[in-house]
Amino acid sequence: MSLLDKSDTEILEIANPFWDNLIKCSNSQDYFGFTKDFSARMLFGANEIELAKQWANNDVITNLTSEREFLGCLRRDEHVTILYKQKSKVSEGDYLGRLVLGIEDGEIKIFGATIF
Repeated sequence: MSLLDKSDTEILEIANPFWDNLIKCSNSQDYFGFTKDFSARMLFGANEIELAKQWANNDVITNLTSEREFLGCLRRDEHVTILYKQKSKVSEGDYLGRLVLGIEDGEIKIFGATIF
C-alpha cells in the first residue's frame, strides 16, 4: 500500500513521531537529530549554518510546545502533507505546522517541514 492510499489515522501514526522529533530537536537546536529523517533533497537545503541562523533569530521555533492538534492531510503527487495547529511557549496564539512525507529509496522521509 502506498503512503497516499493510507487513511488519515494511518498517516498520523507515521507522522506524529516525525513531528514530535522535529519539535524536540528544534527546541534543543539539535541539527543532526532534526535532520535525521530528511530526504536527500531536504538535506541539501538544510545545512547546519542556515538552521543555526533560524534558531538564533526566531524564539518561536526553539520554544514549541509538545501540544499539537491535527488539522488534516493533503495528498498530492507522491507526497502527503500533514497540517498541525502548533503552539509556542513564548508567543500566544496558534501556528500552522506543515510536515510533508514521501518515499525515498523505500523509506518514508521528510520532504518538507515548516512553522507559519
